[in-house]
Amino acid sequence: MNLDTRAGELGDGNARALWFSAAGTCEIRGETLSPRARGQVLLRMLFSGISRGTENLVFHGRVPTSEFERMRGPHMGGQFPFPVKYGYSAVGQVEAGSASLLGKSVFCLHPHQDVFAVDEAAVIPLPDGLPPARAVLAANMETALNIVWDANILPGDRVVVFGAGVVGALVAYLASRVIGTEVLLVDRNPARQALAARLGLDFASGQDLAGEYDVAVNASGSAEALGQAIELAGQEARIVEASWHGDSPVSLRLGGAFHARRLTIASSQVGSVPPARRARWTYARRLAKALDLLCDDRLDALISGETRFAALESAYPAIIADPETLCHRIRY
Repeated sequence: MNLDTRAGELGDGNARALWFSAAGTCEIRGETLSPRARGQVLLRMLFSGISRGTENLVFHGRVPTSEFERMRGPHMGGQFPFPVKYGYSAVGQVEAGSASLLGKSVFCLHPHQDVFAVDEAAVIPLPDGLPPARAVLAANMETALNIVWDANILPGDRVVVFGAGVVGALVAYLASRVIGTEVLLVDRNPARQALAARLGLDFASGQDLAGEYDVAVNASGSAEALGQAIELAGQEARIVEASWHGDSPVSLRLGGAFHARRLTIASSQVGSVPPARRARWTYARRLAKALDLLCDDRLDALISGETRFAALESAYPAIIADPETLCHRIRY
C-alpha cells in the first residue's frame, strides 16, 4: 500500500509569499501551487524567521553580480537582483505526504510563504523538546556551527567574537560550551550586554580591549572589527571572517606585526561543510545537529520580535532597518 497521499491531492491551491520587487520594496503576492508531485510534502507554515544580515543585503539589491548563482537560496523564486522571493528559515506542519511525516512540525530552508510543497528530503522533523517558535533559529545555528568548525576552537582556547547579532551570539554560545574555553563577546552596542548575560557569556563593548586570543571571529559585518581582531590575535592565531559584506569594499592594515605573528585569516560560509568534516557530515546531518543544539530555553533571547504574516508587507522595511533586530519571527 502506498502510504503517500495521491500525487496532486491537497497540492493545488493558492499561496501567499513575500517578494522583493525592487530595492527597498516588498509585497505579498498570491501564487498558484502546482500539483504536489510524488515524494513531496505539503507544508503549512507556522513560523518563519527574518535573518537581518543577509536579507538586508538582498532587500536593498546589494548582492554582487558575481554571487548571483552562489547566493541562490533553496526554493528561492525569481532572479537577483529583482524581483526575488528570498528567505531560509521556515517552520511548518506537514499537511500531506508520507505517513511518517504527516502532522509533524518540520524545518525547511524556504522563503516567507504560507503554504508550499517541497521534496520530502528537504524537511527535517523537529527534535523533541524544541518548540516550533524557536526552531526559526535553525539556519543561524547551522551557520554558527559551521563557523566554529572553521575556527577549529579547541578546549582551553581564548576566543573573542565580534558582533552580538544572532550568528555572533550563537558562535560565542557554542564556543563557550567547549570545555575550558574563555569566550568574550564584543559589540559596540552596550545594550547587547543583557543578551550576553542571558546566554552566560562575558561581554565587552569593544573599547580598550587587551590580551591575546587563540581564535578571533568577526561576525559583525564591520571592517573595523576585523582590524581589531587582527590586533588581538596571538602568535599564529586564527582569525575567521564570518561576515558577508556584499558589494562593500573592506580595507585592512596588514602591516605592523601581522606577518611577524604569522596570522591566518580564513573565511567561513555555510554553503560548504569544512574539508575536515566533509567526508562524514552531509548538509542534512549538519542541519539536524543545529536543531538539536537549539533545545536550550536561553536561546529564546535571540528572538527580538514577532509580526503576523498578514502585516509583513508593511512591517518588513522597518524590521530590516532596525539595528536592534536580532531574529524577527513571523507568525502565520
